[in-house]
Amino acid sequence: MRLHRNLTFSVIDSIRDIFNEGVYADKAVEKALKRDKRWGARDRKFVAETIYDIVRWNRLYAEIAEVKVPYDRDNIWRLFSVWCILRGIALPDWNQIGNVPERKIKGRFAELSKTRKYRESIPDWMDEICLAELGEELWTKEIAALNQQAKVILRTNTLNISREVLQMKLKAEGIITEIVANHPDALMLPERANVFKTEAFHNGYFEVQDASSQLVAAYLDVQPGMKVVDTCAGAGGKTLHLSALMQNKGQIIAMDIYESKLRKLKVRAKRNKAHNIDMRVIDSTKPIKKLHGKADRVLIDAPCSGLGVLRRNPDSKWKLQPEFIENIKKIQQEILQSYAAMVKPGGKMVYATCSILPSENQNQVKTFLESEAGSDFTFVSDKKVFAHISGFDGFYMALLERK
Repeated sequence: MRLHRNLTFSVIDSIRDIFNEGVYADKAVEKALKRDKRWGARDRKFVAETIYDIVRWNRLYAEIAEVKVPYDRDNIWRLFSVWCILRGIALPDWNQIGNVPERKIKGRFAELSKTRKYRESIPDWMDEICLAELGEELWTKEIAALNQQAKVILRTNTLNISREVLQMKLKAEGIITEIVANHPDALMLPERANVFKTEAFHNGYFEVQDASSQLVAAYLDVQPGMKVVDTCAGAGGKTLHLSALMQNKGQIIAMDIYESKLRKLKVRAKRNKAHNIDMRVIDSTKPIKKLHGKADRVLIDAPCSGLGVLRRNPDSKWKLQPEFIENIKKIQQEILQSYAAMVKPGGKMVYATCSILPSENQNQVKTFLESEAGSDFTFVSDKKVFAHISGFDGFYMALLERK
């Protein structure tokens, strides 16, 4: 593989933005890919995957390169050189690269790979917390899986098309997909492609949504004609899935504290032809109180550490802090206590997170059920999804029923 200057410089600038300026990796990649319209698919793939690679393995590479954040330009070139050596890519004769001790790099890699926190490139605190909550065997398997590149998964929008017809339409546009077992609406791309440019996407035939995330709406056991509240709807991936499962019948109230996210949902709902969604901003306690005892189903897709989706957001390994996790656990319990009141007697509620920590998951459900607010709920079932078993994101969901 031959390195090209303009592509490499784009990677170097993006790494600087992510680690020195706090830019999120997905935004940095988005910006990098707009740099030169003449880049082909292979060029774009190189830029995106190299940025994510260096972010994902940052601790390991930084340890080998003997550099620390904030990185100056020379430091980033050293990281890049380590990436090249470990991938067997010949280094070009450029001023920025200089002498690279190939043998030393490979020796350090072999040595550091014996220790999990270096091998899997994670902060000490994250290794300690996950080890304490999950145990050695489970955590070692899970973090190895969470460091794999995430697959592109589509969810068929069954309001407009069947999975089989969607698969044929995408094939006609040059995009090959595979059926995902035990996920009735899911298609997986064996090769990454820009699916957002397809006619199928513009026609509202699918959304990009991980297979594990697709389990959540189905777990709520919705039926056409119900009144359903999605309390932390965000940009509405699960809301749109609920609409499809309800065949556009009944009412979904999509709520969020951020109006900007609900505006994105409005655009997506229009493309999806999902007409049974009403949007409400949670700007006080009033929108919640108005719905007390009114909902057949309530979904709480709670804010969380996001430790189950590190494959998609590898930079959160470096942006996440232990204090954030402690704080988010308090918020999760407050949300459960407050939002559960919207479930009517005989109705059901799902509490879900994209975390793998029991303290954010089953422990939260247990605390809720032992509280006054949870005393009239019964535990029905729960599902723990681990990346090393499923091959998809880590998730948790619990189904509760109001007596």
